[in-house]
Amino acid sequence: MTAGPDGPVVLFDGVCNLCSGFVRFVAPRDPEGRFRFASLQSDAGRELLAEHGLPTDDLESVVLVEGDDCYVKSNAVIRIAEYLGGPYALFAPFRVVPRSVRDRVYDVVAANRYRVFGKKDRCEVPDGDVQSRLLE
Repeated sequence: MTAGPDGPVVLFDGVCNLCSGFVRFVAPRDPEGRFRFASLQSDAGRELLAEHGLPTDDLESVVLVEGDDCYVKSNAVIRIAEYLGGPYALFAPFRVVPRSVRDRVYDVVAANRYRVFGKKDRCEVPDGDVQSRLLE
């Protein structure tokens, strides 16, 4: 990997407006800068996916890589919310909902994200603090 992460890495769909918006939401709520970010389309993103046995193409999920652990779909969102703390930690109890149910809801949103929120022609990195925490 060209840049070694110093903390958990959030992988996101760089052409998806919803996913980029999620990153723009997370970054300012992480003032310690624990999270690093990489688009799923980047070399760093594909390398992390491959290292964790996840498909490197056509993945429709936010992914959180935390050392040797990897979280996808609803597990990733809940784990990120736990990191953010405060009111976002209220998502943690959703772990008691069966993962199959949580992921089914996640999949419906993921399947419709381009239609509802739009899609860019190319991967764009969210502005601001995200750029300094981006893995290339």
